[in-house]
Amino acid sequence: MTSVQSGGGDLRRSLELLWGTPEEPTRGPRPGLSVQRIVRAAIEVADAEGLAALSMRRIATALGVGAMSLYRYVPGKAELIDLMVDEVYGEDVAAAKAVAGDWRERLEAFGRQEWALYMRHPWMLQITQGRPMLGPNAMASTDVTVSAVDGIGLDEHEMLAAVVLLTSFVAGFARTTIEAMQAADRTGISDDEWWEIQGEYVGPVVAAGKLPMLTKVGEAGAFHSMFDSFEFGLQRVLDGLAVLVASRAEGV
Repeated sequence: MTSVQSGGGDLRRSLELLWGTPEEPTRGPRPGLSVQRIVRAAIEVADAEGLAALSMRRIATALGVGAMSLYRYVPGKAELIDLMVDEVYGEDVAAAKAVAGDWRERLEAFGRQEWALYMRHPWMLQITQGRPMLGPNAMASTDVTVSAVDGIGLDEHEMLAAVVLLTSFVAGFARTTIEAMQAADRTGISDDEWWEIQGEYVGPVVAAGKLPMLTKVGEAGAFHSMFDSFEFGLQRVLDGLAVLVASRAEGV
């Protein structure tokens, strides 16, 4: 996946659009556009065609307007991507606030919600957020998630780190899963062909007994099974946090 940096445009302008009230154009014809409408159209294009297909011209075509009219609302593609990311983060905030249960049940639900978000919007994984854009929806989503681990014995640093651990696992596993799903289209080689060709080279090594553990899991069908690796990993992350929470309750 080709990555795009969050906040790669005019940082202040992106923040103004995220947190302020965008000024409507006062000059020229009023095409019936808005920042919100442009953002939603951009998300639909990215969902259907991928981030590489996203351009101001492509969005304008989807909206049935001239490309230059978009610049009266959004400075450019980089700032638009910042708005798209925050818009997507807002999709599950209401549902997240409604999640009940203890800390584990809530984090489990949040993890599944985030997984579903990436499945709906796989282009989100192409946005590098080492320095995240602090938009209102992104902040609200994080605030709800952190609230799940408040009051369970962790200090503030650990609360935030626990959330980062969960979200990092979900994003990492989603990225691997989506890349595998898109591999056939990207390479022109089907899954069956992929494994068959590799088997021509790996098969003799396996037959010679040089990879005993991989042979063992392969014979068990682990490479092609329907085993839910995401759920397995999610539960192990939560198990690890449970050990820490239990130790704090015991005063360790």
